[in-house]
Amino acid sequence: MSDSNIETARKIAKLVDEKGGTAYYVGGFVRDSLRGEENKDIDVEIHGIYPKQLEEILDSLGERIAIGESFGIYCLKGCGVDIAMPRREENRGAGHRDFDVCVDPFLGAYKAAQRRDFTVNALMQNVLTGEITDFFNGIDDIRVGVIRHVNDRTFTEDPLRVLRGAQFAARFGYTVADETVELCRTVDLSSLAKERVMGETAKALLKAEKPSVYFEVLRSMGQLSVWFPELENMIGVKQNPEHHSEGDVWTHTMMVIDAAAALRSKSSQPLGLMLSAVAHDFGKAICTREINGKIHAYDHETLGLPLIKAFMNRLTSEKALTEYVLNLCEHHMRPNMLAAAGACVKSTNRMFDRSIDPEGLILLAKADGIGKTSPREYVSYDGFFESRLAVFREYMSRPYVMGRDLIKNGVKPSERFSEYLDYAHKLLLAGVEKDSALRQTLAVARKSGDLKKEKKS
Repeated sequence: MSDSNIETARKIAKLVDEKGGTAYYVGGFVRDSLRGEENKDIDVEIHGIYPKQLEEILDSLGERIAIGESFGIYCLKGCGVDIAMPRREENRGAGHRDFDVCVDPFLGAYKAAQRRDFTVNALMQNVLTGEITDFFNGIDDIRVGVIRHVNDRTFTEDPLRVLRGAQFAARFGYTVADETVELCRTVDLSSLAKERVMGETAKALLKAEKPSVYFEVLRSMGQLSVWFPELENMIGVKQNPEHHSEGDVWTHTMMVIDAAAALRSKSSQPLGLMLSAVAHDFGKAICTREINGKIHAYDHETLGLPLIKAFMNRLTSEKALTEYVLNLCEHHMRPNMLAAAGACVKSTNRMFDRSIDPEGLILLAKADGIGKTSPREYVSYDGFFESRLAVFREYMSRPYVMGRDLIKNGVKPSERFSEYLDYAHKLLLAGVEKDSALRQTLAVARKSGDLKKEKKS
């Protein structure tokens, strides 16, 4: 944490104290300090003075910025401390914005803590004295590793708390209290905005050592059907035991997700990689068949693409991210298949060329291979991929046939022009030098009647 931010928090606390109020560190900052983890998000809650007094204090220390002035939330320019006042909230609808909010600086520490989601987040620490106020035994829950809701009534007012509970369980390696699981079963998640769902899901996928816990907890809560029906549909879908002794597609996918988490630091698109790990076998739910006593899921990597697209559109409006996940999932079978067969350079070049992110595709394929009952049985193809990817990069750095080369040599623009360029590109992937590739491409154009006259290249 920044010493300057802590010093600013103490300055605010001293001035608040002089006016008869109290400043507390709240939320994740207190929780994580007790867990021995750093949390750079410093939240301070001010009790016992009026908003106008707080604004005057902040103005004396720097440029005050109102993040949510009507909600009593402020910060200072250039400072990483969020300052808030206690507030009352009354739910008046199903949406997360359907709350009447009223700042109440004299609400009291107990009621302010009571509106928090989980006991581990309801801790308050006096900024000046360091004394921790723990009304709901959050310290005990941290000690034993339990996510437990604070209040039955207020908890259900924000459905996102169901996802937050699962996300915290995954990130901290905690379990969710039985009574909290049962309460979460009663909550309707359909009113949530996709951005909020993606936010919690991304935190689990990017910050947890075992992100599978996030989905396992949601499964235990009966909360997969609204936002993650494709995952729910994989439960009980059998796989060929010769290749997947771990069990059904759900079990395999959870293992792949955790394997991908161990590799995500190597990825240039970690969220895309993790979402691809989640979605890569969606197609098995609709195409798994038993043929002659053996279980097959032929073409699941392509038949599952509409399911993956629906899944991504449900969670995000980022088209580039959706295209990334669709691309990796479509080709996720190819790397291990080609490596196992010792495929030729031309084949691996074509595979890499079709991939948005060849390195990411390799990581997904590796996670898919590791994500089985006995990861030790996984045959590493790292050396194969490293050498073949180097070949691909070298080929792609070579001079290649471009449109102006074709025009210069007399090829007439036509509807087949792009086909000639595609043909030349295939020759590049096969290692054909530019001069030879140009001659071969011109020959094809000549046969099609699109070459004005023969010219020496």
